[in-house]
Amino acid sequence: MAENATSRGEIFVVDDDPAVRDTLSLVLAAGGYQVICFADGAALLAVARNRTPACILLDVHIPGKSGLDILNELHGEDYPAPIFMISGQGDIAMAVRAIKNGALDFIEKPFRSREIVERLNDAIGAYQRRQLGNSVPQIESLHFPGREPLTRREREVLEQFTSGASNKEAGRTLGISPRTIEDHRANIMKKLGARNAADLIRIVMTAQRAS
Repeated sequence: MAENATSRGEIFVVDDDPAVRDTLSLVLAAGGYQVICFADGAALLAVARNRTPACILLDVHIPGKSGLDILNELHGEDYPAPIFMISGQGDIAMAVRAIKNGALDFIEKPFRSREIVERLNDAIGAYQRRQLGNSVPQIESLHFPGREPLTRREREVLEQFTSGASNKEAGRTLGISPRTIEDHRANIMKKLGARNAADLIRIVMTAQRAS
């Protein structure tokens, strides 16, 4: 696709189904993005390690290494662009696992064109705002002795939660769906051994006083 001065940036799409690639190309191009498609993860890795897009859409089931393998090789949590997993209706548990491994969120098939563009706009905008602000979660400096460490995104979600934000508000700030916020929160509570929301706040406040 020719360079477009008004482009919102490149989006890398990885899916082995030509129909899905064509659909996403049309929808995202109409939304103002340049779209580069890949049929497998190896082709993506060859480009994504040297060139950073605005966002990556990565299907769970692709030839060769799975989407989860590719996510791990890209170090999803630290990759300098948000990564969305694309999943079919039966892949939700796998997509949730991907989120724990650094994917920002997941998009279910079949797609709703307008919803995809809105979600990517929100995610890319939130990501860029956090980068410009060089925002490091306040929670990062906290220590939870004997507990499994939280990922950076879990710390971001926990910070939103402890500031009183609802799932919807936290999702809007971080550019992810409220359901994914719930998944993160459940994982945070499990890691920190919190029985309920009030217990989670108590654990964080105790850690803050000790730091």
